[in-house]
Formats: sequence, C-alpha cells, structure tokens
Amino acid sequence: MTTPPKYVSALSTLLFFFLGLSANAVLLAQTAPAENENCRTWVGKDFQEEAENAHVLYRDFLKAKDYEQAYTYWKTAYELAPAADGKRASHYKDGRQILLEFFKKETDEARKKELAEQILKLYDEQIACYGDEALLLGRKAYDMFYHLRTPYAQVLKTLDAAVEKGGNNSEYIIFDPYARILVYEYQNGRMDAERARQIILKLNEIADYNIANNQQYGSYFQQAKEAMEAVIAPVEPEIFDCAYYKKKFEPQFRANPEDYEMLKQFYNRLVKQGCDDSDPLVAEIKAQYEKVVAEVNAKRLAEFHAKNPGAHAKYLYEQGKELEEQGQGGEAMAKYKEALAKYDEAIEKAKAEGGDDGQFALYYFAKASIEGRKLKHFSKARDLAYKAAKLKSNWGAPYMLIGDLYAMSANSCGSDAYERGLVILAAIDKYAYAKSIDPEVAEEAGKKIARYSSHKPDQNEAFMRGVQAGQKAKIKCWIGETVTVRFK
Repeated sequence: MTTPPKYVSALSTLLFFFLGLSANAVLLAQTAPAENENCRTWVGKDFQEEAENAHVLYRDFLKAKDYEQAYTYWKTAYELAPAADGKRASHYKDGRQILLEFFKKETDEARKKELAEQILKLYDEQIACYGDEALLLGRKAYDMFYHLRTPYAQVLKTLDAAVEKGGNNSEYIIFDPYARILVYEYQNGRMDAERARQIILKLNEIADYNIANNQQYGSYFQQAKEAMEAVIAPVEPEIFDCAYYKKKFEPQFRANPEDYEMLKQFYNRLVKQGCDDSDPLVAEIKAQYEKVVAEVNAKRLAEFHAKNPGAHAKYLYEQGKELEEQGQGGEAMAKYKEALAKYDEAIEKAKAEGGDDGQFALYYFAKASIEGRKLKHFSKARDLAYKAAKLKSNWGAPYMLIGDLYAMSANSCGSDAYERGLVILAAIDKYAYAKSIDPEVAEEAGKKIARYSSHKPDQNEAFMRGVQAGQKAKIKCWIGETVTVRFK
C-alpha cells in the first residue's frame, strides 16, 4: 500500500534529523509540492521509455494523417505523461488536433459533446502546465466558435479573458469571432450598446498598436481590423456617435483626399451620426467632396464629349441658352457657334462610321435650329431644314421650323401690312404641310395656324392692288416663295 504524502514527509524529517542535516534542508523537504497529475512528465520515471516510444509513434502517424493509429499511441503517451518531458506541450496540442478530426466526422451528438469537452480540457491543462494563457485562450475561443459549436455566451467569456490577459499581445485570430458574436448578441438584445462599444474600441486599440509596431504580423492585424469593420457595419451606427466616426474617418480622409466615393460615404455618415456642418472636419470633408466630384464629373464629361461630339454640341447649345437667359448675349452666341462646329464634327464622325439617315437628319435639324433661331441666318437654316427633311420621311419638325422662320421674318420682309400678310401665308402653308404629314406636330401646327390666321392679307388692301383671292403672289426678301392669296 502506498504511503500517503503526509507520512512520507514526517519520516523524511526524522531521517534528516538523525542524519544531522540542516534545519533549511528539513524545511525544504516539508514544503516541496507534489507534482500536478495533469502536468506529469516522463523524466526519471520508470515508464519513461514506454512514454517516449508512444510519443514518437503517435507523432509519426499524425504526420501521415492516420488519426486512428495516432490516437492509440497518443492516448498512451498522454496518460503516462501529459506534459511529455516538461519542455514541450505536444501532448495537449496534438491531442486537440486528433480529437478535432474525430469531432468533425462524428455524427452522434452525445459523442461530439464529449469530444468537445476533451478538447477544451486539453487547452486548460496546457495553460495550467505551460502558461501562455492569453495565446491559448484566444485559440481556445477560436476553436469554440468555428469548430466546436460552443454556446456564444461561453465563447464570449473566453474571448473576454483572452483580451484581458493578452492586451496588445492578443492574436489577430480573435477579431472575427469576437465581432460576429458581438453583432449577434447585440441584435438579439443580449448585449447593450455600451458593452459592444467597449469591445470594439478595445479591438481597435489592439489592431492599431500591432499595425504600427508588429513587423511580423502587422499586415494580418490590418486585414483582421478591416474584416471586423465589415462585420460590425450593420450595428456600428447604433453604437457610436459623431466623435467616434470623426476619429475613425480622419486618418483615411488625410490619406486619400481624392477618393470621392469615400468622401461621400464619410460626409453622409458623419451627418447621420449627428455631426454638424459647422464642425471643422465635417466642413472640410464636404468642401473636398464637392471639389473632387466637380473635377471627376468634368473629366468624365470631357471624355464622353470627346467620343460623342453630337452630345457635346447639344451640351454647348444648352450652355448658350443659359447664358442668353442671364443676359450674356455675346457669350451665348459664342457657345452657339461652338455647338455648330461640334455638329459638323459629329456629322463627319457619323460618315466615317457609317451612320444612318435618321442620325444625320437630327444633326442637320439641330444645326438649322441654331442657325435660324439663334444666329438669324434664315436662308442657311432653311437649307439645312430641307436637308434634314429629305433624310427622314413624314417628319414635320423641319417644316415647323421653316414656318417659324418665315413668321419671324414677316416684319423685315414686308414693307406694308399686305406684304407682311403674304409672308404669314407662307408660314401657314408650312405649318399646314407639317400637320398633314406628321401627327406628332399636328396639335402645335393647328395652334400656330389659328394664331397667325388673323395676320393674313386684308381683302380691301388686296383689291386696291388688283389682287383677287386664289391668285399667286411672290414674296420678296430671302423667302422668295410663291403663295396662293387668301384673306383673313
């Protein structure tokens, strides 16, 4: 029967006394602790050779990924000497690897639970025997979250302990599970905003420290931080205020002040989090965003216009209209002329690319409108309008334009009311023709015919000239058309 430890201690004391050993030696013998069974080594033991042989054999099978054979010898080595030779934690670490492989393949839930408990127990034993608590707690939490399906409350408790012990020395692998559990617990009402805020701020602190100081793993912490930010994005605005986002965004803003998508995101988020436009940083980001957007839009527009001169011509025309409305007639005329030049460029480009008649018709009509309505080049405008009409059948717009040009010329092409009336007849004829071929302009044409009908020649004045209804009359001036006389 084995002698209990307290009797062994007493006998040793008497023996040392009779051998004349010093009082210090007696004290050491009385207080020497017994070896922790979970930390037992094979060193100096009668089973050392058996344990070492089992250790070597299971390691060979483990390298070959023969987990069944590895387990058999690992179990022997572990049970004999959990701490191996006291210099390596192989039996705890390798045991977890083997058992985890069994866990992945196991289908029985009771057995899976048992395997999970054994894996976690090996973590605890390694911590007790070899230390390195912060590192092992983090890896334990990682396995609990990704492999062992441990309840979140337990994983969170382990993560908290890992960060408390490790601080800035915590591993980057804890970031993702920590963030995912935080979001889940917060969204389900089991974690308040203050607690979530504390965790995120602490993880950011750890990440930033390692990004700046950890040469070996700094990039890993950067990736872990970015991944965490993506995970917490759905709840982050509920947890943090303006000050947090200012601190978060400013370094990124300083590093990339030309990234307009980022600037837009930053400004909108700051405003949503309660930041005021009068805040210096917010105002600076807003101003920079507006500047960059203007530059980007101008560049994109220039690139688009370079490839699409027709669109550029229309843009210049609209600019001219705005200048004209602002009373800047000279600048407006310059824009209209630029627009005409761009339409010429568009026509040449369309010819080179084999453009269709409909496209050419639109370009010629646009030129006709500018020449006639804006630059008052009536004859040139009419020629362009007829050219456009020939390229697109049953199109009333060109004839409506010619009618408008005639009506605009009534005062300048007629020396008296009768002659002006003849010009109006020419305009009405164009409106009537447009109405007859194109239903889309019929309503507008009808309104213009009705409006100008009161300006037809006066019958009494015609009689004094010896002109009867139905006679033909030629109009002077640039118009040069012959009309059938009728009266108002």
